[in-house]
Amino acid sequence: MTAPLPEAARFISHERQLVRRMYPLRILGLAAGFLCVAGVLYVNGASRVTWALLIANGFLWPHLARWIAMHARSPRKAELRNLVIDSVLGGIWIALMQFNLLPSALSSVMLAFDRLSLGGPRLLARAFAGQVLGCLAAVLVFGFSLKPTTTMFEIAMTLPLLIVYPLVIGCVNYRLVRTVSRQNRRLAQLNRVDGLTGLLNRGSWEDRAVEILRRHQRLGLPAALLMIDIDHFKRINDEHGHLTGDEVIRAVAGIIRRCTRDVDIPGRYGGDEFAIVLVQTNAEMARLVAERIRLNVLAGEPDGIPVSMSTVSIGVATNEAGMNDARAWVKRADVALLEAKAAGRDRVAIAH
Repeated sequence: MTAPLPEAARFISHERQLVRRMYPLRILGLAAGFLCVAGVLYVNGASRVTWALLIANGFLWPHLARWIAMHARSPRKAELRNLVIDSVLGGIWIALMQFNLLPSALSSVMLAFDRLSLGGPRLLARAFAGQVLGCLAAVLVFGFSLKPTTTMFEIAMTLPLLIVYPLVIGCVNYRLVRTVSRQNRRLAQLNRVDGLTGLLNRGSWEDRAVEILRRHQRLGLPAALLMIDIDHFKRINDEHGHLTGDEVIRAVAGIIRRCTRDVDIPGRYGGDEFAIVLVQTNAEMARLVAERIRLNVLAGEPDGIPVSMSTVSIGVATNEAGMNDARAWVKRADVALLEAKAAGRDRVAIAH
Protein backbone atom coordinates (compact mmCIF):
# COMPACT_ATOMS: atom_id res chain seq x y z
CA MET A 1 0.00 0.00 0.00
CA THR A 2 1.51 3.32 -1.07
CA ALA A 3 1.81 6.26 1.29
CA PRO A 4 -0.73 9.01 0.74
CA LEU A 5 0.35 12.10 -1.14
CA PRO A 6 1.14 15.15 0.96
CA GLU A 7 -1.96 16.92 -0.42
CA ALA A 8 -4.17 13.94 0.47
CA ALA A 9 -2.61 13.71 3.93
CA ARG A 10 -3.29 17.40 4.56
CA PHE A 11 -6.87 16.98 3.36
CA ILE A 12 -7.47 14.05 5.72
CA SER A 13 -5.87 15.97 8.58
CA HIS A 14 -8.20 18.90 7.87
CA GLU A 15 -11.25 16.61 7.88
CA ARG A 16 -10.14 15.08 11.17
CA GLN A 17 -10.37 18.53 12.74
CA LEU A 18 -14.15 18.25 12.35
CA VAL A 19 -14.09 14.90 14.17
CA ARG A 20 -12.01 16.37 16.99
CA ARG A 21 -14.35 19.35 17.26
CA MET A 22 -17.46 17.14 17.39
CA TYR A 23 -16.00 14.69 19.92
CA PRO A 24 -16.40 16.81 23.10
CA LEU A 25 -19.77 18.10 21.87
CA ARG A 26 -21.02 14.54 21.41
CA ILE A 27 -19.74 13.58 24.87
CA LEU A 28 -21.53 16.53 26.45
CA GLY A 29 -24.70 16.18 24.38
CA LEU A 30 -25.11 12.47 25.02
CA ALA A 31 -24.33 12.88 28.73
CA ALA A 32 -27.05 15.53 28.99
CA GLY A 33 -29.31 13.36 26.84
CA PHE A 34 -28.63 10.43 29.16
CA LEU A 35 -30.03 12.40 32.10
CA CYS A 36 -33.05 13.46 30.06
CA VAL A 37 -33.91 9.89 29.04
CA ALA A 38 -32.90 8.41 32.41
CA GLY A 39 -35.47 10.56 34.20
CA VAL A 40 -38.25 9.07 32.10
CA LEU A 41 -36.92 5.49 32.33
CA TYR A 42 -36.68 5.80 36.11
CA VAL A 43 -40.29 6.96 36.42
CA ASN A 44 -41.47 4.22 34.04
CA GLY A 45 -39.43 1.51 35.79
CA ALA A 46 -37.41 0.42 32.76
CA SER A 47 -35.66 -2.95 32.58
CA ARG A 48 -31.96 -3.54 33.18
CA VAL A 49 -31.42 -4.23 29.50
CA THR A 50 -32.88 -0.82 28.62
CA TRP A 51 -30.62 0.84 31.19
CA ALA A 52 -27.59 -1.00 29.81
CA LEU A 53 -28.41 0.19 26.29
CA LEU A 54 -28.82 3.76 27.54
CA ILE A 55 -25.46 3.68 29.33
CA ALA A 56 -23.76 2.29 26.21
CA ASN A 57 -25.34 4.97 24.05
CA GLY A 58 -24.54 7.79 26.46
CA PHE A 59 -20.98 6.89 27.49
CA LEU A 60 -19.51 4.36 25.03
CA TRP A 61 -20.87 5.50 21.67
CA PRO A 62 -19.05 8.91 21.66
CA HIS A 63 -15.66 7.18 21.83
CA LEU A 64 -16.62 4.53 19.27
CA ALA A 65 -17.93 7.21 16.89
CA ARG A 66 -14.66 9.12 17.16
CA TRP A 67 -12.61 5.99 16.49
CA ILE A 68 -14.72 5.13 13.42
CA ALA A 69 -14.42 8.62 11.96
CA MET A 70 -10.70 9.04 12.68
CA HIS A 71 -9.87 5.75 10.92
CA ALA A 72 -12.18 6.26 7.94
CA ARG A 73 -10.90 7.10 4.45
CA SER A 74 -13.05 10.22 4.60
CA PRO A 75 -13.33 11.38 8.22
CA ARG A 76 -15.88 14.05 7.31
CA LYS A 77 -18.26 11.63 5.59
CA ALA A 78 -17.89 9.19 8.47
CA GLU A 79 -18.66 11.94 10.98
CA LEU A 80 -21.75 12.96 9.04
CA ARG A 81 -22.87 9.32 9.12
CA ASN A 82 -22.26 9.30 12.87
CA LEU A 83 -24.53 12.32 13.22
CA VAL A 84 -27.28 10.47 11.37
CA ILE A 85 -26.72 7.45 13.63
CA ASP A 86 -27.09 9.80 16.62
CA SER A 87 -30.50 10.76 15.26
CA VAL A 88 -31.51 7.13 14.68
CA LEU A 89 -30.60 6.30 18.29
CA GLY A 90 -32.47 9.40 19.45
CA GLY A 91 -35.59 8.21 17.62
CA ILE A 92 -35.32 4.85 19.39
CA TRP A 93 -35.16 6.56 22.80
CA ILE A 94 -38.17 8.74 21.98
CA ALA A 95 -40.20 5.55 21.43
CA LEU A 96 -38.74 3.90 24.54
CA MET A 97 -39.69 7.01 26.57
CA GLN A 98 -43.24 6.27 25.36
CA PHE A 99 -43.35 9.67 23.67
CA ASN A 100 -43.12 11.58 26.93
CA LEU A 101 -43.88 15.06 25.65
CA LEU A 102 -41.13 17.40 26.94
CA PRO A 103 -38.16 14.99 26.90
CA SER A 104 -39.15 13.68 23.44
CA ALA A 105 -39.62 17.12 21.93
CA LEU A 106 -36.42 18.40 23.52
CA SER A 107 -34.41 15.40 22.30
CA SER A 108 -35.76 15.82 18.78
CA VAL A 109 -34.92 19.54 18.67
CA MET A 110 -31.42 19.12 20.09
CA LEU A 111 -30.66 16.36 17.61
CA ALA A 112 -31.56 18.80 14.83
CA PHE A 113 -29.72 21.76 16.38
CA ASP A 114 -26.12 21.08 15.40
CA ARG A 115 -27.06 19.11 12.27
CA LEU A 116 -28.56 22.22 10.75
CA SER A 117 -25.58 24.40 11.67
CA LEU A 118 -23.06 21.82 10.44
CA GLY A 119 -24.60 20.38 7.29
CA GLY A 120 -27.53 22.63 6.46
CA PRO A 121 -31.01 21.47 5.38
CA ARG A 122 -29.69 18.38 3.60
CA LEU A 123 -28.07 16.89 6.70
CA LEU A 124 -31.07 17.96 8.78
CA ALA A 125 -33.41 16.08 6.43
CA ARG A 126 -31.24 12.94 6.61
CA ALA A 127 -31.07 13.18 10.39
CA PHE A 128 -34.82 13.67 10.72
CA ALA A 129 -35.48 10.69 8.44
CA GLY A 130 -33.11 8.60 10.57
CA GLN A 131 -34.91 9.75 13.71
CA VAL A 132 -38.27 8.67 12.29
CA LEU A 133 -36.87 5.30 11.18
CA GLY A 134 -35.34 4.71 14.62
CA CYS A 135 -38.63 5.54 16.27
CA LEU A 136 -40.57 3.18 13.98
CA ALA A 137 -38.03 0.39 14.51
CA ALA A 138 -38.35 0.69 18.30
CA VAL A 139 -42.15 0.62 18.05
CA LEU A 140 -42.00 -2.53 15.92
CA VAL A 141 -39.58 -4.28 18.30
CA PHE A 142 -40.85 -3.10 21.70
CA GLY A 143 -44.43 -2.20 20.87
CA PHE A 144 -46.25 1.11 20.94
CA SER A 145 -47.01 2.83 24.22
CA LEU A 146 -48.06 6.44 24.77
CA LYS A 147 -47.45 8.30 28.04
CA PRO A 148 -47.10 11.98 27.08
CA THR A 149 -47.43 13.43 30.58
CA THR A 150 -44.18 14.86 31.99
CA THR A 151 -43.61 14.90 35.74
CA MET A 152 -41.67 17.60 37.61
CA PHE A 153 -38.83 15.13 38.20
CA GLU A 154 -38.61 14.43 34.48
CA ILE A 155 -38.64 18.17 33.76
CA ALA A 156 -35.74 18.67 36.18
CA MET A 157 -33.77 15.91 34.46
CA THR A 158 -34.15 17.68 31.10
CA LEU A 159 -32.58 20.93 32.35
CA PRO A 160 -28.93 20.06 31.50
CA LEU A 161 -29.95 19.28 27.93
CA LEU A 162 -32.20 22.32 27.80
CA ILE A 163 -29.71 24.84 29.24
CA VAL A 164 -26.10 23.63 29.22
CA TYR A 165 -25.88 22.03 25.78
CA PRO A 166 -27.30 25.01 23.80
CA LEU A 167 -24.97 27.36 25.68
CA VAL A 168 -21.96 25.26 24.77
CA ILE A 169 -23.10 25.02 21.14
CA GLY A 170 -23.54 28.80 21.12
CA CYS A 171 -20.01 29.33 22.46
CA VAL A 172 -18.56 26.98 19.84
CA ASN A 173 -20.46 28.71 17.05
CA TYR A 174 -19.34 32.10 18.37
CA ARG A 175 -15.71 31.00 18.19
CA LEU A 176 -16.24 29.70 14.67
CA VAL A 177 -17.90 32.97 13.60
CA ARG A 178 -14.98 34.96 15.03
CA THR A 179 -12.50 32.73 13.22
CA VAL A 180 -14.36 33.05 9.93
CA SER A 181 -14.67 36.82 10.40
CA ARG A 182 -10.94 37.11 11.08
CA GLN A 183 -10.16 35.02 7.99
CA ASN A 184 -12.53 37.11 5.87
CA ARG A 185 -10.83 40.31 7.00
CA ARG A 186 -7.46 38.81 6.17
CA LEU A 187 -8.73 37.67 2.76
CA ALA A 188 -10.16 41.13 2.08
CA GLN A 189 -6.80 42.64 2.98
CA LEU A 190 -5.01 40.25 0.64
CA ASN A 191 -7.43 41.13 -2.14
CA ARG A 192 -6.67 44.83 -1.67
CA VAL A 193 -2.88 44.58 -1.56
CA ASP A 194 -0.40 43.80 -4.32
CA GLY A 195 1.53 40.71 -3.27
CA LEU A 196 4.93 41.79 -4.60
CA THR A 197 5.10 45.34 -3.23
CA GLY A 198 2.67 45.44 -0.31
CA LEU A 199 1.06 48.54 -1.85
CA LEU A 200 -2.59 48.77 -2.85
CA ASN A 201 -3.38 46.94 -6.06
CA ARG A 202 -4.81 48.87 -9.00
CA GLY A 203 -8.48 48.26 -8.26
CA SER A 204 -8.22 49.24 -4.60
CA TRP A 205 -6.05 52.25 -5.42
CA GLU A 206 -8.55 53.49 -8.02
CA ASP A 207 -11.37 53.23 -5.48
CA ARG A 208 -9.42 55.34 -3.02
CA ALA A 209 -8.44 57.84 -5.73
CA VAL A 210 -12.11 58.38 -6.62
CA GLU A 211 -12.98 58.84 -2.96
CA ILE A 212 -10.20 61.36 -2.33
CA LEU A 213 -10.88 63.32 -5.53
CA ARG A 214 -14.56 63.72 -4.68
CA ARG A 215 -13.84 64.77 -1.10
CA HIS A 216 -11.18 67.30 -2.09
CA GLN A 217 -13.32 68.75 -4.87
CA ARG A 218 -16.27 69.12 -2.50
CA LEU A 219 -14.14 70.87 0.14
CA GLY A 220 -12.08 72.87 -2.34
CA LEU A 221 -8.79 71.33 -1.18
CA PRO A 222 -5.71 70.71 -3.35
CA ALA A 223 -4.54 67.19 -4.15
CA ALA A 224 -1.95 65.78 -6.52
CA LEU A 225 -1.57 62.54 -8.44
CA LEU A 226 1.83 61.08 -9.32
CA MET A 227 2.30 58.47 -12.02
CA ILE A 228 5.71 56.78 -11.72
CA ASP A 229 7.35 54.48 -14.24
CA ILE A 230 10.68 52.63 -13.91
CA ASP A 231 12.91 53.59 -16.83
CA HIS A 232 14.12 50.86 -19.21
CA PHE A 233 12.49 48.16 -17.12
CA LYS A 234 12.29 45.73 -20.03
CA ARG A 235 16.08 45.97 -20.38
CA ILE A 236 16.45 45.11 -16.69
CA ASN A 237 14.34 42.00 -17.16
CA ASP A 238 16.12 41.00 -20.37
CA GLU A 239 19.67 41.47 -19.06
CA HIS A 240 19.28 40.55 -15.39
CA GLY A 241 16.22 38.28 -15.29
CA HIS A 242 12.70 38.62 -14.01
CA LEU A 243 13.63 37.85 -10.40
CA THR A 244 15.95 40.86 -10.42
CA GLY A 245 13.18 42.86 -12.05
CA ASP A 246 10.86 41.91 -9.19
CA GLU A 247 13.50 43.05 -6.69
CA VAL A 248 13.74 46.41 -8.44
CA ILE A 249 9.95 46.83 -8.29
CA ARG A 250 9.96 45.88 -4.62
CA ALA A 251 12.81 48.30 -3.86
CA VAL A 252 11.12 51.20 -5.66
CA ALA A 253 7.90 50.47 -3.75
CA GLY A 254 9.86 50.67 -0.50
CA ILE A 255 11.28 54.06 -1.51
CA ILE A 256 7.76 55.29 -2.36
CA ARG A 257 6.52 54.24 1.08
CA ARG A 258 9.39 56.06 2.81
CA CYS A 259 8.89 59.25 0.79
CA THR A 260 5.13 59.56 1.36
CA ARG A 261 3.00 60.25 4.40
CA ASP A 262 0.61 57.87 6.09
CA VAL A 263 -2.33 59.84 4.73
CA ASP A 264 -1.13 59.55 1.12
CA ILE A 265 -2.32 56.69 -1.09
CA PRO A 266 0.43 54.83 -2.99
CA GLY A 267 -0.40 51.85 -5.18
CA ARG A 268 1.00 49.59 -7.85
CA TYR A 269 -0.80 50.63 -11.02
CA GLY A 270 0.49 47.73 -13.08
CA GLY A 271 3.77 46.16 -14.18
CA ASP A 272 6.55 48.64 -13.39
CA GLU A 273 4.17 51.58 -12.96
CA PHE A 274 3.11 53.13 -9.66
CA ALA A 275 0.53 55.77 -8.74
CA ILE A 276 0.29 58.00 -5.68
CA VAL A 277 -2.43 60.35 -4.48
CA LEU A 278 -1.01 63.11 -2.29
CA VAL A 279 -3.78 64.59 -0.17
CA GLN A 280 -3.97 68.34 0.49
CA THR A 281 -0.90 68.88 -1.69
CA ASN A 282 -0.39 71.60 -4.30
CA ALA A 283 1.73 71.35 -7.44
CA GLU A 284 4.94 72.66 -5.89
CA MET A 285 4.72 70.35 -2.87
CA ALA A 286 3.95 67.43 -5.19
CA ARG A 287 6.99 68.27 -7.30
CA LEU A 288 9.19 68.16 -4.18
CA VAL A 289 7.82 64.74 -3.20
CA ALA A 290 8.33 63.47 -6.75
CA GLU A 291 11.92 64.75 -6.82
CA ARG A 292 12.60 63.09 -3.48
CA ILE A 293 11.38 59.76 -4.85
CA ARG A 294 13.38 60.19 -8.06
CA LEU A 295 16.61 61.04 -6.25
CA ASN A 296 16.21 58.20 -3.75
CA VAL A 297 15.77 55.70 -6.59
CA LEU A 298 18.74 57.19 -8.42
CA ALA A 299 20.95 56.93 -5.34
CA GLY A 300 19.63 53.61 -4.15
CA GLU A 301 20.96 51.25 -6.84
CA PRO A 302 18.46 48.61 -5.67
CA ASP A 303 19.96 45.13 -5.52
CA GLY A 304 23.05 45.86 -7.56
CA ILE A 305 21.34 47.21 -10.69
CA PRO A 306 23.50 49.97 -12.25
CA VAL A 307 22.40 53.55 -11.55
CA SER A 308 21.79 54.18 -15.23
CA MET A 309 19.21 51.39 -15.21
CA SER A 310 17.44 52.19 -11.94
CA THR A 311 15.83 55.55 -12.58
CA VAL A 312 12.20 56.60 -12.66
CA SER A 313 10.17 59.11 -14.63
CA ILE A 314 7.29 60.84 -12.85
CA GLY A 315 4.26 62.72 -14.08
CA VAL A 316 2.36 65.03 -11.72
CA ALA A 317 -1.21 66.33 -12.08
CA THR A 318 -3.22 68.38 -9.59
CA ASN A 319 -6.99 68.30 -9.19
CA GLU A 320 -8.30 71.11 -11.31
CA ALA A 321 -11.59 72.89 -10.69
CA GLY A 322 -14.53 70.98 -12.11
CA MET A 323 -12.61 67.68 -12.29
CA ASN A 324 -14.88 64.90 -11.06
CA ASP A 325 -13.51 61.96 -13.02
CA ALA A 326 -10.55 60.11 -11.51
CA ARG A 327 -9.76 58.61 -14.91
CA ALA A 328 -9.27 62.10 -16.34
CA TRP A 329 -6.98 62.85 -13.42
CA VAL A 330 -4.92 59.74 -14.14
CA LYS A 331 -4.83 60.61 -17.85
CA ARG A 332 -3.42 64.09 -17.12
CA ALA A 333 -0.69 62.60 -14.92
CA ASP A 334 -0.03 59.97 -17.59
CA VAL A 335 0.44 62.67 -20.23
CA ALA A 336 2.94 64.40 -17.93
CA LEU A 337 4.72 61.07 -17.45
CA LEU A 338 5.04 60.65 -21.21
CA GLU A 339 6.48 64.16 -21.41
CA ALA A 340 9.08 63.23 -18.77
CA LYS A 341 10.07 60.15 -20.78
CA ALA A 342 10.18 62.08 -24.03
CA ALA A 343 12.47 64.67 -22.42
CA GLY A 344 15.07 62.01 -21.57
CA ARG A 345 13.64 60.07 -18.58
CA ASP A 346 14.85 60.30 -14.95
CA ARG A 347 12.89 63.49 -14.40
CA VAL A 348 9.65 64.97 -13.13
CA ALA A 349 7.08 66.64 -15.39
CA ILE A 350 4.03 68.57 -14.20
CA ALA A 351 0.82 68.61 -16.24
CA HIS A 352 -0.32 72.07 -17.33
